[in-house]
Amino acid sequence: MPSTLAALNQWVDEVARLTQPARIHWCDGTQAEYAALGAQMLERGELHALNPHTHPRCTLHRSHPGDVARVEHLTYICTRERADAGPNNPWMAPAEAHAKMDALFAGCMRGRTLYVVPYCMGPIDSPLARCGVEITDSAYVVANMYLMTRMGAPALARIEREGHFVKGLHSTGELDPERRFIMHFPEELAIKSYGSGYGGNALLGKKCHALRIASWQARQEGWLAEHMLIVGIQNPQGQTHYIAAAFPSACGKTNLAMLVPPADMRRAGWKVWTVGDDICWMAPGKDGRLWAINPEAGFFGVAPGTSTRTNPNALAMLDHDTIFTNVAVTADGQPWWEGLDARVPALDWQGRPFDPARGPAAHPNSRFTVSARQCPSFSPHAEDAQGVPISAIVFGGRRESLLPLVFEARDWAHGVMLGAAMGSETTAAASGAVGVLRRDPMAMKPFCGYNFADYFAHWLSFDRPGLQLPKIFHVNWFRKGSDGKFLWPGFGDNLRVLAWMLARCEGGAAAVDTPIGRMPHAHDLDTAGLRLPAAALEALLHVDPTGWQREMAALGDYFGEFGARLPARLESERRRVLEALEAASAQPARVANDRGSAIKKNVKLRNPRAVVTRAPQ
Repeated sequence: MPSTLAALNQWVDEVARLTQPARIHWCDGTQAEYAALGAQMLERGELHALNPHTHPRCTLHRSHPGDVARVEHLTYICTRERADAGPNNPWMAPAEAHAKMDALFAGCMRGRTLYVVPYCMGPIDSPLARCGVEITDSAYVVANMYLMTRMGAPALARIEREGHFVKGLHSTGELDPERRFIMHFPEELAIKSYGSGYGGNALLGKKCHALRIASWQARQEGWLAEHMLIVGIQNPQGQTHYIAAAFPSACGKTNLAMLVPPADMRRAGWKVWTVGDDICWMAPGKDGRLWAINPEAGFFGVAPGTSTRTNPNALAMLDHDTIFTNVAVTADGQPWWEGLDARVPALDWQGRPFDPARGPAAHPNSRFTVSARQCPSFSPHAEDAQGVPISAIVFGGRRESLLPLVFEARDWAHGVMLGAAMGSETTAAASGAVGVLRRDPMAMKPFCGYNFADYFAHWLSFDRPGLQLPKIFHVNWFRKGSDGKFLWPGFGDNLRVLAWMLARCEGGAAAVDTPIGRMPHAHDLDTAGLRLPAAALEALLHVDPTGWQREMAALGDYFGEFGARLPARLESERRRVLEALEAASAQPARVANDRGSAIKKNVKLRNPRAVVTRAPQ
């Protein structure tokens, strides 16, 4: 038998009888297997070789034009009780979902290879890691799972020792959008995905397992599975603090995870270490702190906008052993995307001669898949079995006004409320309407595997004796001035804000109490190396009590969607903040700023008219 675990052999046999493949291949996760799969895909035209001199061992995959992104409206949580999935998830009864999916899977692998992919999410020897097995008929999926997980014989050995695993069944099917569904069965620890080859729908270890199923597991077992980056910040004294941060899409998660310190801070001795850019699993350690691992072994990142200016660390890791998906190609066979440089590509993402009239050369959601070990800032502790201790949790969104640059939650419950209130304002390019706030609690709206009300309650449950919980902060890199231009430079300069947070964690920085939380004095932020007008810093730290009252009222409407299931403590926290804001409005006062001399003292106005015009991240 292929495995010593009878339950695994039985499941593979059942799937094979249903799908009727021509052959079955149990993946061992070796470099030789990966190379052989790549060679087969190149021969079949599923992959295309890129320039071997500039990008050795890099390949390009072109998706079906109708299969280029996650399909949230076709992604279901299938719990016995509809209320357990919550208003935040599409729901289908498990029996109905199984019947629908099994009808699609029947005979779907005729003439194809069925790949059995044992994998481990997290370091193979970590007690925080969890294992799964994906069955797929896509060699492209296998190759990506090789880079994104600890896949093969070591994972199988752990599965056989533990005797349990998450079951994931996938087929590309006919790539028909009318026959495309991604079903999650959290009570069974199972996933079924049909009709898509796109990463978020097909790499079942990623969003499906590591967030939707794992969030359910985490609630049952007393830990947290979160859509967060993990980054280590090393100060000039050589101490490293680790931060977990949650941001909705288009808010610069990968850029923050791979941040390069600005020149003046780099000279002072600051360093940044990348642990992960997308998913964070956290659990209380024996010392009471939250310890975190990145369950992934690679990066499945968005290519457009990645450049030497925006994310030099990301770009540096992509020049070898990378799978690119739906990018454009230059005349000499190099990968290209909008925002990379000024070259004009020869072929667009569909392999056609590039014509600007047909739209962008690279698909806006084009991707790169690469081992995390290739990142120049990869942390030497990213593979530690016990994980890394989290000093701070950061929430953020894209808001043009109201939300200040940074503020600190007064306590854990307040921080959970800030995470629950998270959201971003839409853009015309994304939705056809500008400035519409879309709530995305903890950046988990598409990924929480159960009712958000229960999820909030689970977060609140960590506020108990014996735990040394991280401080919680909220940031907004995207606040604009009256001229519509960004006030904060973003990118590497975000380290200036993180430095204040870490000083707060160490008890070495002051803050001003405001109705919405604790904020830095202007002189607490190291802005000496910036060309930042005094008025810009003042606006970045301004709190509008009247505007915040409207925000809290709107949050109350949102909380109302969860009915009696919403934790009473969360609603009482919202009311506490609202009452403090009402009191502040009744007695107008300076809020959260040392204006005037304090601002001017720390800002070098070498160019008082300088403003940031690109989107900071």
